[in-house]
Amino acid sequence: MDDIVLISYFISLFILFVFGLHGFIMIFYYNKYKDVKHAQKDENLTDSVVTIQLPVYNELYVVERLINAVCEIDYPKDKLEIQVLDDSTDETVNITANIVSEKVKLGFDIKHVRRESREGYKAGALKEGMKLAKGEYIAIFDADFIPQKDFLKKTLSFFTDIKVGMVQTRWEHLNGDYSLLTKAQALALDGHFVIEQSVRNKAGFFINFNGTGGVWRRECIEDAGNWHADTLAEDLDLSYRAQLNGWRFVYLKDYTSPAELPAEITALKTQQFRWTKGHIETAKKILPHVWRSKIPLRIKLQATVHLTSNFVFPFILLAAILNVPLTFVKNSGSHELYFGVMSVFVLAFISSFTFYLYSQKDIRADWRKKIVLFPLFMAGSMGFAVNNSRAVIEGLLSRKSEFVRTPKFKTVDGETKVTGNKYHNRKIEPGVIVELMMALYCLVGIISSIYFVEIAALPFQLLFFFGFSFVSITSLKHALSKQ
Repeated sequence: MDDIVLISYFISLFILFVFGLHGFIMIFYYNKYKDVKHAQKDENLTDSVVTIQLPVYNELYVVERLINAVCEIDYPKDKLEIQVLDDSTDETVNITANIVSEKVKLGFDIKHVRRESREGYKAGALKEGMKLAKGEYIAIFDADFIPQKDFLKKTLSFFTDIKVGMVQTRWEHLNGDYSLLTKAQALALDGHFVIEQSVRNKAGFFINFNGTGGVWRRECIEDAGNWHADTLAEDLDLSYRAQLNGWRFVYLKDYTSPAELPAEITALKTQQFRWTKGHIETAKKILPHVWRSKIPLRIKLQATVHLTSNFVFPFILLAAILNVPLTFVKNSGSHELYFGVMSVFVLAFISSFTFYLYSQKDIRADWRKKIVLFPLFMAGSMGFAVNNSRAVIEGLLSRKSEFVRTPKFKTVDGETKVTGNKYHNRKIEPGVIVELMMALYCLVGIISSIYFVEIAALPFQLLFFFGFSFVSITSLKHALSKQ
């Protein structure tokens, strides 16, 4: 039994180690390409027709803000078409209809597009909109975004290169300082948007359209086979199909599109489950095409890491489970060599910390205040292992599930949260009970480590305990709240 625990734990940490060390690779490329700028011409493309698609589904609190912001974008009205792709089943429908009617009277070419069913979810709505779209370029914004007025003039200038198929902007956070939950999310997303997306793009690797805050060349979408609804990550799927067809993407790290982060943990769990499962589904679908393609090996390897990174969650969960018996195993025999080798794995933690440190220093003047949240982020990542491991397993088993939207509550830094929220989820999911049990289990690990004076094991035991405790207790608090 001791050997089973030791081997299983080694395999888990080795896989986490391999993915964790990728942070050092990203930092290497970050320093190598930090002075590289995308080619941009000052040619005026405002004579091009642009369609802005706004896929919405039950966005009662934010749909008006979204449409108002889009209508304020600085672009000739006669060259701008706005599609509100509304699959809603609640009051959002009437609110949207009234706003659209008002905008039409003001001279905007804006349409309220309704479908008979929600078939294909977001991908289905975008594909339906494509049938009606007039634009040569297609911009997309989710309901929680507030695009800047110069968005089109800034992004369209990069399409003077006929090989460019998509331009993606960096997400900025409207409520990044709203709570500990949004602060941790902001740190995580900054790592993706400031380092990963930017580095991959400059180094010539594949990147992904992030589902919103970007512009596509219509020809690129059509050439890549249009939107597919067979994964929960339709944006990632289309991105890879387009780049495999030879289209080039441009990522703008220094131009942002403000957006709202999930302010409730149940909403965040929904989002993380969809993103994680969608990545696994896309990896299964796309990786065979990647490896059969004629692209360079270095791009294939980076694409593989990119598409499979969410496989870490089941191994995070396994490591949490094995941490407790490992303490007893270590004190039941002579395993000095084993644990001496295992100490190398701490490099993965250092790699991750360095990765997020660089992302904060790049864009935040107050980066010191932000990076101290790294332990909270790490604990949260561990606490989400139950939720995201289920997503990984379902993705691997090809279990189909509904595209569950991430509820938006119009929470902005310095503003009061919406009260009496209609989208508040009061259901206690079975996963919450598992998370609570894991928290109690990890507490046993902490007590065991103290008893055996295993001081080196305590930091990770505490991270697991606080992670599962925070996620489970916050989930219960939100479910039982009268808000």
